[in-house]
Amino acid sequence: MIEETQYDGFDENEDNEDGGLYEHFRLEVDPGQSLLRIDKFLTNRLENASRNRIQNAAEAGNIRVNGKPVKSNYKVKPDDIITIVMDYPRRELKIIAEDIPLNIQYEDDHLLVVNKPAGLVVHPGHGNYYGTLVNALAWHFRDLPLFNSDDPRPGLVHRIDKNTSGLLVVAKTEIAKNKLAMQFFERTTSRKYIALVWGNLADDEGTIVGNIGRSLKNRQVFTVFPDEDRGKPAVTHYKVLERFDYVTLIECKLETGRTHQIRVHMQHLGHPLFNDDNYGGDVILRGTTFAKYKQFVNNCFHILPRQALHAKTLGFVHPETGQEMLFDSELAPDLAEVIEKWRNYISNRPLN
Repeated sequence: MIEETQYDGFDENEDNEDGGLYEHFRLEVDPGQSLLRIDKFLTNRLENASRNRIQNAAEAGNIRVNGKPVKSNYKVKPDDIITIVMDYPRRELKIIAEDIPLNIQYEDDHLLVVNKPAGLVVHPGHGNYYGTLVNALAWHFRDLPLFNSDDPRPGLVHRIDKNTSGLLVVAKTEIAKNKLAMQFFERTTSRKYIALVWGNLADDEGTIVGNIGRSLKNRQVFTVFPDEDRGKPAVTHYKVLERFDYVTLIECKLETGRTHQIRVHMQHLGHPLFNDDNYGGDVILRGTTFAKYKQFVNNCFHILPRQALHAKTLGFVHPETGQEMLFDSELAPDLAEVIEKWRNYISNRPLN
């Protein structure tokens, strides 16, 4: 029996989602199976799984039998339970390398960490075939063996939404890509976001638990389903950093990486992200009726023409050295400016 999960590996996905970055399979070996090398066994059993893909997964430790990593030459035995995580098959899409500046926070022979600006689409698709992060990576990786112009996602193991700023890790080798993919799949990475949300949260910290899936009314957005049979499990931890009466600055820590997770969970809690046009945060939801206040909020909307969300920290184990890596980024300038404006607005209000 084969169970397949096409795992997106996304933190906060782009609005135009078009498939996964890697996939997970679980197989139960038949009782009558004869001894056979696992790379040959999986090549025969899995569609679109070349022997090279499988051997790369094995070398990265992404093939496990009964919970333990095995090499390509492991002999499959009856009743073995096999799990495998592989990068997603390449698609028919030629990537054009473009000399687009990258804000690289760290780089070595195995990976790089980039601070993505808001407005930059991560990968081509659905009308965004040029000017994306992947086009920039294709230029940066043009002399690397990993780069293949037919691969629409060179080195990507996760992504963040077009209008979310912040940190992304990108692999530069197949082994690094597989090992990092496994970390995201097993949720051993550390990711913290900074968000500005509408309203004054009742608690200083909390956890939001709720299955997330595409809305049945509008396929362009996602929603929380009370029925556990719908959507995918999602868990978001939040902590209040600063209160501005009408809006609150929070830190969010992800346990899962569902599409638009923070945006959906905060809307579900009754506190949509500031200026999030998909989830109702692009109108004045809290505050006074004074014209000056409305002018102030609209000015903030103009400065920050996107949802107020930034992927601030990213932690993972280096795929080659085994070292714990933790990166922190400065807030995007538009978000930092709006936070400071709210801070000044509240502190300068006349006392009643």
